[in-house]
Amino acid sequence: EVQLVESGGGLVQPGGSLRLSCAASGFTFDAYAMSWVRQAPGKGLEWVSVINSGGGSTMYEDSVKGRFTISRDNAENTLYLQINNLKPEDTAVYYCARRTNYYRKSEDYWGQGTQVTVSS
Repeated sequence: EVQLVESGGGLVQPGGSLRLSCAASGFTFDAYAMSWVRQAPGKGLEWVSVINSGGGSTMYEDSVKGRFTISRDNAENTLYLQINNLKPEDTAVYYCARRTNYYRKSEDYWGQGTQVTVSS
Protein backbone atom coordinates (compact mmCIF):
# COMPACT_ATOMS: atom_id res chain seq x y z
CA GLU A 1 0.00 0.00 0.00
CA VAL A 2 1.38 3.36 -1.04
CA GLN A 3 1.62 5.76 1.89
CA LEU A 4 2.81 9.36 1.95
CA VAL A 5 2.93 11.14 5.30
CA GLU A 6 3.76 14.83 5.48
CA SER A 7 5.05 16.67 8.52
CA GLY A 8 6.74 19.93 9.45
CA GLY A 9 3.98 22.44 8.92
CA GLY A 10 3.01 25.08 11.43
CA LEU A 11 2.43 28.73 12.18
CA VAL A 12 5.29 31.01 11.16
CA GLN A 13 5.78 34.74 10.84
CA PRO A 14 6.35 36.38 7.46
CA GLY A 15 9.97 36.03 6.48
CA GLY A 16 10.37 32.83 8.43
CA SER A 17 11.32 29.36 7.26
CA LEU A 18 9.99 25.83 7.45
CA ARG A 19 11.15 22.43 6.29
CA LEU A 20 8.43 20.07 5.24
CA SER A 21 9.04 16.33 5.10
CA CYS A 22 7.19 13.50 3.40
CA ALA A 23 7.86 9.93 4.45
CA ALA A 24 7.09 7.47 1.68
CA SER A 25 6.42 3.75 1.91
CA GLY A 26 4.80 0.94 -0.02
CA PHE A 27 6.55 1.53 -3.33
CA THR A 28 10.01 1.84 -4.83
CA PHE A 29 10.65 5.45 -3.88
CA ASP A 30 13.69 6.02 -6.08
CA ALA A 31 11.79 4.93 -9.18
CA TYR A 32 9.42 7.89 -9.11
CA ALA A 33 9.45 11.62 -9.46
CA MET A 34 7.83 13.36 -6.52
CA SER A 35 5.88 16.60 -6.24
CA TRP A 36 4.69 19.15 -3.75
CA VAL A 37 1.25 20.63 -4.34
CA ARG A 38 -0.58 23.14 -2.16
CA GLN A 39 -4.12 24.33 -1.62
CA ALA A 40 -4.78 27.75 -0.16
CA PRO A 41 -8.03 28.45 1.70
CA GLY A 42 -10.91 28.64 -0.73
CA LYS A 43 -8.73 27.95 -3.76
CA GLY A 44 -7.88 25.02 -5.97
CA LEU A 45 -4.78 22.86 -6.01
CA GLU A 46 -1.59 24.59 -7.09
CA TRP A 47 1.45 22.64 -8.19
CA VAL A 48 4.57 23.95 -6.42
CA SER A 49 7.57 21.83 -7.33
CA VAL A 50 8.75 18.49 -8.68
CA ILE A 51 11.97 16.50 -8.40
CA ASN A 52 13.01 13.62 -10.61
CA SER A 53 13.61 10.12 -9.31
CA GLY A 54 17.35 10.54 -8.84
CA GLY A 55 17.12 14.00 -7.34
CA GLY A 56 19.23 15.68 -9.99
CA SER A 57 16.50 17.69 -11.72
CA THR A 58 13.91 20.01 -10.25
CA MET A 59 11.22 22.39 -11.41
CA TYR A 60 9.34 25.14 -9.56
CA GLU A 61 6.24 27.23 -9.97
CA ASP A 62 7.31 30.80 -10.76
CA SER A 63 6.06 32.39 -7.55
CA VAL A 64 8.23 30.15 -5.35
CA LYS A 65 11.46 30.17 -7.34
CA GLY A 66 14.36 31.29 -5.20
CA ARG A 67 12.45 30.68 -1.95
CA PHE A 68 11.52 27.00 -2.09
CA THR A 69 13.94 24.10 -2.46
CA ILE A 70 12.79 20.57 -3.11
CA SER A 71 15.08 17.66 -2.29
CA ARG A 72 14.94 13.97 -1.54
CA ASP A 73 16.83 11.30 0.35
CA ASN A 74 16.31 8.05 -1.51
CA ALA A 75 18.12 6.06 1.17
CA GLU A 76 15.54 7.27 3.70
CA ASN A 77 12.54 7.31 1.32
CA THR A 78 11.88 10.91 2.25
CA LEU A 79 10.98 14.00 0.27
CA TYR A 80 11.64 17.51 1.57
CA LEU A 81 10.57 21.06 0.86
CA GLN A 82 12.63 23.86 2.36
CA ILE A 83 10.60 27.04 2.41
CA ASN A 84 12.35 30.35 3.09
CA ASN A 85 11.14 33.94 3.25
CA LEU A 86 7.58 32.81 3.81
CA LYS A 87 4.79 35.13 2.71
CA PRO A 88 1.16 35.26 3.83
CA GLU A 89 0.13 34.03 0.38
CA ASP A 90 2.07 30.81 1.06
CA THR A 91 -0.58 29.87 3.63
CA ALA A 92 -1.99 26.56 2.44
CA VAL A 93 -2.19 22.85 3.04
CA TYR A 94 0.89 21.31 1.45
CA TYR A 95 0.66 17.84 -0.04
CA CYS A 96 3.36 15.57 -1.32
CA ALA A 97 2.46 13.34 -4.22
CA ARG A 98 3.95 10.58 -6.30
CA ARG A 99 4.35 11.51 -9.95
CA THR A 100 4.51 8.98 -12.75
CA ASN A 101 6.07 11.31 -15.33
CA TYR A 102 8.56 14.02 -14.34
CA TYR A 103 7.64 16.29 -17.26
CA ARG A 104 3.86 15.99 -16.97
CA LYS A 105 1.43 16.59 -14.12
CA SER A 106 0.71 12.94 -13.43
CA GLU A 107 0.32 12.61 -9.67
CA ASP A 108 -1.35 9.36 -8.66
CA TYR A 109 -0.97 9.12 -4.88
CA TRP A 110 -1.21 11.92 -2.33
CA GLY A 111 -0.50 12.38 1.34
CA GLN A 112 -2.94 13.81 3.85
CA GLY A 113 -1.27 17.23 3.86
CA THR A 114 0.38 19.49 6.39
CA GLN A 115 -0.88 22.98 7.19
CA VAL A 116 1.40 25.97 6.74
CA THR A 117 0.11 29.26 8.11
CA VAL A 118 2.04 32.48 7.62
CA SER A 119 0.85 35.26 9.86
CA SER A 120 2.18 37.90 12.19
